[in-house]
Amino acid sequence: MFLPVSKKDMEERGIDRLDLVYVIGDAYVDHSSFGPAIISRVLEAAGYSVGIISQPDWKDEESIAVLGEPRLAFIISGGNMDPMVNHYTVNKKRRSSDAYSPGGATGKRPDHATVVYSNLVRRVFKDTPIIIGGMEASLRRMAHYDYWSDSMKRSILMDSGADIISYGMGEHSVVELADALASGIDIKDITFVRGTVYRARSIETAVDPVILPTYAEVASDKKAYARSFGIQYKNTDPFTAKTLVEEYDHGVFVIQNPPAYPLSVKEMDEIYDLPYMNAPHPMYEKEGGVPAINEIKFSLTSNRGCFGGCSFCSLTFHQGRIVQRRSHESIVEEAKRMTADPDFKGYIHDVGGPTANFRYPACKKQLEKGVCQNRQCLFPKPCKNLVADHRDYLSLLRKLQAIPKIKKVFIRSGIRYDYLMADRDESFFIQLLKDHISGQLRVAPEHVADRVLHLMGKPSAAEYDKFLSRFKKLNDRIGKKQFVVPYLMSSHPGSTMADAIELAEYVRDLGYMPEQVQDFYPTPSTLSTVMYCTGIDPRDMSPVFVERSPKKKAMQRALIQYRDPANYELVKAALLSEGRTDLIGYDKKCLIPPRMAAGKKEKRSTGKNGDKNRRTGSHRPERVSGRSDGRGHKVHRPR
Repeated sequence: MFLPVSKKDMEERGIDRLDLVYVIGDAYVDHSSFGPAIISRVLEAAGYSVGIISQPDWKDEESIAVLGEPRLAFIISGGNMDPMVNHYTVNKKRRSSDAYSPGGATGKRPDHATVVYSNLVRRVFKDTPIIIGGMEASLRRMAHYDYWSDSMKRSILMDSGADIISYGMGEHSVVELADALASGIDIKDITFVRGTVYRARSIETAVDPVILPTYAEVASDKKAYARSFGIQYKNTDPFTAKTLVEEYDHGVFVIQNPPAYPLSVKEMDEIYDLPYMNAPHPMYEKEGGVPAINEIKFSLTSNRGCFGGCSFCSLTFHQGRIVQRRSHESIVEEAKRMTADPDFKGYIHDVGGPTANFRYPACKKQLEKGVCQNRQCLFPKPCKNLVADHRDYLSLLRKLQAIPKIKKVFIRSGIRYDYLMADRDESFFIQLLKDHISGQLRVAPEHVADRVLHLMGKPSAAEYDKFLSRFKKLNDRIGKKQFVVPYLMSSHPGSTMADAIELAEYVRDLGYMPEQVQDFYPTPSTLSTVMYCTGIDPRDMSPVFVERSPKKKAMQRALIQYRDPANYELVKAALLSEGRTDLIGYDKKCLIPPRMAAGKKEKRSTGKNGDKNRRTGSHRPERVSGRSDGRGHKVHRPR
């Protein structure tokens, strides 16, 4: 049964007044890949009644009152994605569709939805506690750079008027908050819950605090912002993190408690075994349903957390670096339930999480002592303490494959290829190629210039070459002809025009043009976004080149798609600016001819073997389908 969305639903369930009302920026989809579904079901399992207000009309105060005033609190989430990423491309153009809204329609939620909804609730219910959470609140919990306004914004707690933030994966903290409120504790006195951020007039409640630069300092001094973020980045681990304090004007402090502890296997199982309907609410049927469900309805979450450490990814700040997992039994039982769905065609679309082939913490000490503050597990090279072992994941896949009615189990979440290479046992790699991909393996080297890769937190180009060599060797061994499709990124901080040309030459050697390229998108609370904003690497405070010219950024992108006639002038300008006239001509190593007639496509000779690619061992022309900007939930981009 779906949770109540109307007074009629409440009456049918015999509920006079709900304990909690959950306001969400997405359509209501009761599936465990959607954060609001998990949080509401966890609260329900803890004995609380929860109702859902999905995508209220933020211009109408009545829309926030349809379920009445809750007994304990309103919970507010902007949705599975930050609303600004959901609404805008990297070029700040409005998107034409929204996968998390009925029928894919746009305009169903406001920009900065959590702030707007929270202020709406505060106008109507002046004294009711407000808890905010989800991606938007979690990643904007302290002062942060906002790409869309090109400005430093205050903690979302200040602008929303909410009482407290539940940040990260909030199953622990949201139940503790509900329990505290139910016991009669005033929301202003709930200062002790891990995984929360609150406002205060003094720092007396902060235990062993670390004082960050003030908001005034980070708003006026880029070095102060980089320094502040560097401190925050080192305090994302639940075992070692300190309480962080950020001061605002008029003696107001925003205080961040250490993160919640990771979930045990038993807790993960209990959460994913809750009675989800695994579907959008029926009220959306007349509008064509909710497109986002199509990607994940027949996918299985096996883990959360990621120790990959990509600089442009917000996972460190949201899910953390400690990998948590479900048991085989829980996942297998969910798969069996899937096979009973009338729409199931025999294919599991994915078994994974942020990184599919992570099933355990990176090393044995992490669940007792936490992750290292000053070292990464895989970057720049795998740590000597890393446990690279795919046996558990391989065993899980075999159990799923053996279930009646399941024809094939695919892996579509990211595969971290450097972790794959660190495992000396090739059994999983072979099984992956034999049974779990369909001719192509998408991985994300992102770039080929080592200096840029270092700033990205990605392995060296040499490591990628080793992976490609082993990929080809193992395919030859099993008698298959399969292909690596690399995902690439333009204009990441540190990427100069010379680096972009180097990447273009790599694309030339691939023998095909990627249909879509991901421009670097500065999203809240990532190392790369701070580099973009400040021109400083927060890890060591070293200077970083940042391309800010829209034209030169367009050149970098065009270089990767140099075969497109529409990009000719941009590519030519880029090559001339770097004195690379050797790449203008008719030789097979040239990117473009000296001149191109308007409206005509370039005719190129790729040689006998189609300019066979040194790295992939393939000349097969492919169309790469990747996101040009943003990161969507379960629209997977390989690690």
